[in-house]
Amino acid sequence: MSQSVRRAARIIDSIARHPAGVSELADEFGVHRSTMFRELQSLEEVGYVRKRPSGEYVLGLHLISLAHQASESFDLAEIAHERLVKLHRTVGNTIHLAAVVDHNIVYADKIEDTSGVRMYSRIGSPVRPYCSGVGKVILAELGSADRDAVLADVVWEKFTEKTLTSRAALDTELSAVAARGWAVDDGEFEDFVNCIAVPIRGPAGVVGALSITAIRMVADLNALKAHLALLRGVAREISAELGAV
Repeated sequence: MSQSVRRAARIIDSIARHPAGVSELADEFGVHRSTMFRELQSLEEVGYVRKRPSGEYVLGLHLISLAHQASESFDLAEIAHERLVKLHRTVGNTIHLAAVVDHNIVYADKIEDTSGVRMYSRIGSPVRPYCSGVGKVILAELGSADRDAVLADVVWEKFTEKTLTSRAALDTELSAVAARGWAVDDGEFEDFVNCIAVPIRGPAGVVGALSITAIRMVADLNALKAHLALLRGVAREISAELGAV
């Protein structure tokens, strides 16, 4: 880790303990006042700190928002886990829980298929939003600005013949997903894997998604759709505990 990044993290930690001005922070970290001012300006630009009229710096709203969303993600995994285990015992296929963290979608929990077949996904790793069931069902629930932010850095890579490779094609698909309330991955990342996914909501809207994933030869989409009512029921239970109306 570079010295500047380490110092920025320590500055944030210090401000979290008590608000402070440029001179106080410069003394605390043993740097010139102008150096500390530049550090604080950079942190202010990205929303990690903000300056009060008094001249003291406090934690910025963006950083507070990130902390809140990370907390929600942890709460989601904790609240959902036992329900995921129970669902897995019933269906036997891989269960994925995805969470929205800032403008990213990540795997928050996963229960593997009973057959021992391992999926590429890993807890904590990012979801490919345009070619996954959980990614698409979350995108379908987001407002246009948040959807744009999630897709801002997407590279439209074609993994299989069914992969959507443009924003226009994805938006058409998302309209259909929004209308029916669930999404599928029909061999769009790996042609031998399919899944069905439903959204999980909190008080302010979508916070994640739940899916059942299977090797096509084990369970095709029709077989997975037979579990749709059960999947929706589990998602509703999790949403209710999160405080969704």
